[in-house]
Amino acid sequence: MPTINVETRIAASPEICFDLARNIDFHVRSLEHTGERAVAGVTSGLIGLGESVTWEARHLGVRQRLTSQITAFDPPRYFQDTMTRGAFKHFAHDHYFEPDQDETVMRDVISFGSPAGPLGWLFDRAYLANYLRKLIADRGQVIRSEAERLTSPLRVS
Repeated sequence: MPTINVETRIAASPEICFDLARNIDFHVRSLEHTGERAVAGVTSGLIGLGESVTWEARHLGVRQRLTSQITAFDPPRYFQDTMTRGAFKHFAHDHYFEPDQDETVMRDVISFGSPAGPLGWLFDRAYLANYLRKLIADRGQVIRSEAERLTSPLRVS
């Protein structure tokens, strides 16, 4: 089962980064290029422990629907969302927020597996891992920009 690790350094507090990462409305804005939208469960605001959201989006040219639940929650240091229904055999996303001097180190760790046996295994490694790594890295930069904007003393509300 492949694992992806993406690290983003952010000049903002862990609390701001943590809340942006679990904010449904911000998630939709950060992935607008995929048409991602929340269609069931928690569809707006902050999601918390035991709550779930069903997402609909276009990834890899295919319209998909998946449901994930917050299965671990330790604010503002960590939360995990785990897919409970969708295209993957397994998908878990661990979100870590570690203070480091005047910054937060945000680490995304994703483990996943496709359901198609050996062909799925090849697809995961040959293509899907790179797609997910770029998607998460790009989203991390959007979180970084927003968190630093919110932290800036010159921000305009």
